Amino acid sequence: MDIAGFDIVVIGLVLLVILVLFAGIKTVPQGYRYTVERFGRYTRTLEPGLNLIVPFIERIGSKLNVMEQVLDVPTQEVITKDNASVSADAVAFYQILNAAQAAYQVANLENAILNLTMTNIRSVMGSMDLDELLSNREAINDRLLRVVDEAVGPWGIKVTRVEIKDIQPPKDLVDAMARQMKAEREKRAQVLEAEGFRNAQILRAEGAKQSAILEAEGQREAAYREAEARERLAEAEAKATRYVSEAIAAGDVNAINYFVAQKYTEALAQIGTANNAKIVLMPMEASSLIGSLGGIGAIAREVFGKDDSRNPPPRTNVAGTTRTTPPVNPFAPKEEG
Repeated sequence: MDIAGFDIVVIGLVLLVILVLFAGIKTVPQGYRYTVERFGRYTRTLEPGLNLIVPFIERIGSKLNVMEQVLDVPTQEVITKDNASVSADAVAFYQILNAAQAAYQVANLENAILNLTMTNIRSVMGSMDLDELLSNREAINDRLLRVVDEAVGPWGIKVTRVEIKDIQPPKDLVDAMARQMKAEREKRAQVLEAEGFRNAQILRAEGAKQSAILEAEGQREAAYREAEARERLAEAEAKATRYVSEAIAAGDVNAINYFVAQKYTEALAQIGTANNAKIVLMPMEASSLIGSLGGIGAIAREVFGKDDSRNPPPRTNVAGTTRTTPPVNPFAPKEEG
C-alpha cells in the first residue's frame, strides 16, 4: 500500500504536535521548585503540579529542592583564644525559601553554605577560651546560627539550625585537664573536710559554753534557793525566839522549859553524831535533864518575882511516877559529908 505525500505530512504534523505537547507540559513534584528561562533569562518559578511553558522558547533553568536539607560539616582544626588546638565538626540544616535567588545569586549552593559555616565555626570558637568552649556549646550553636543565617539571607536560604557535634582537644591536653579536675576535686574535699572539722569544733565549744552557762545558772539558782531557805529558817527561828521572849517576858515558865530543853536536846544530838566521837560518857541520868529544866524554871520564877514555893512544879522520875518534891539542880555543887 503506497502512502501518499499528504498522509506523510499529516503524520508529521501529528508527531510534531505530540512533541510540542511533551515539550510544553511540565510536572513539578511536591517539595521542588523549577525556574523558567526564556532565551536564557529568568521569567518565573513553577510551583508543584502541572505547568505549561512555551516550547522551544522557554526552558527549565534549575530544579531546586525546597525541603529542609542537612549539610554535614567535616572535622576541622580550631585554635582557641588561649592557644589551645581542638578538632570540631558540625552539622547544618538549611531550607530554600526563594528559588530564583538560590539559583541565580550564588553558584554551587551547598559548597557555599559549607564553606561559610566552616569559616564561622573557626571564627566563633577561636574567640573563646578552652574552658568556655567546652562548657558553652549551646551558646556556640546560637552564635553560629545567627551569623550564618544572616550571611546566607541574600541567597534566599534560611539556616534553621547549626549544631556542634563533637569537640576533641588533644590527648595531652585531655590528660592535663583530667589531672586539673582531680586536683580541684581533692582541694574541694580537703576544704569541705576542714570546714566540717571547724564546724564540729565550733559546735563542741558552743556546747561546752552552754553547759558551763547552764551549770553556773543552776549553781546560782541553787545558792539563791539555799540562801532563801536559810533566810526563811532564820526568820522562823527569829519569830520563834521572839514568841519565846514574849512568853518569858509575860512570865510563862513552860516556854522557858521548852526552849532550854530543845536547845539542850539538839546539843546532845550533835555530840552523839560527831564523826570524831566514838564513845560519849555522860555523867548524868535521864531524869537529870528534866530536873535541870525544873531548876531553870525555878530561876525564872525568882527573876520574875513570882512565889510559887508553896506549889512546887511536879517532877517525873525515871519510873514514870510523879512526885511533888522540889527539883534538884544538877548543876549545883554537891555538899560534902
